[in-house]
Amino acid sequence: MSEREVPLVRGVLVTHGSMCFGMVDAVRKIAGAPADALVPVSNEAKGPDELLRTVDELAGPGPAIIFTDLQTGSCALAARFACRDPDGRRVVYGTNLPMLLDFVFHRHLSLDALVQRVLERGREAVRSFQLETP
Repeated sequence: MSEREVPLVRGVLVTHGSMCFGMVDAVRKIAGAPADALVPVSNEAKGPDELLRTVDELAGPGPAIIFTDLQTGSCALAARFACRDPDGRRVVYGTNLPMLLDFVFHRHLSLDALVQRVLERGREAVRSFQLETP
């Protein structure tokens, strides 16, 4: 890596049950993202220590965002502990598919810029449908 290259941000999606596998599968099919760009972790059958160890290992040494389904619970707790080093990792709660898709296309951004971007994309994607009346 040259001095000008910035390491790509890795993503870890930690959820209750099998939700993470479906969301990561959808991202890979839609975006064609490399397998290591976003990895799924389920809390199923994992105690707190094992879940933390798994998230920590998959986040790796470079910049990473740990996405979770909820702001509370075992997934969020493991994510917060895995982000003890605020320089290299961030947690994003309430993950949705649009934010994950945006994430894989903008992993070259700085960690703070990318977190801000995926939060905005995720919020923008939550809408209701209303028929327009003539």
